[in-house]
Amino acid sequence: MPKVIFIVEGGAEVVIDAPAGLSVLEIAHQNNIDLEGACEGSLACSTCHVIVDEEYFNKLEPAEEPEEDMLDLAFGLTPTSRLGCQIILTDELDGIKFKLPSATRNINL
Repeated sequence: MPKVIFIVEGGAEVVIDAPAGLSVLEIAHQNNIDLEGACEGSLACSTCHVIVDEEYFNKLEPAEEPEEDMLDLAFGLTPTSRLGCQIILTDELDGIKFKLPSATRNINL
């Protein structure tokens, strides 16, 4: 199983073995990682905003326009920001790191 690494508040790394095919949001929720996901992955908010490690960012499928629109609402947006509900774990992403932003902005559309 691929490993996913979440960098949580305070800089601690939480390493999780997760099955391919799940979204980063699902992996976070199943492992008690504090990633909100107010719209439950329906691409109607930005509360599952994660910052992808630069080493892995270009291995992801590009964000589509609806995700980019939601990211515009995210707190602390960076060049490697994505929504966790839109990133599906694959074996090629083994070892991927996600930093959780220090806050979220819940603007449901």
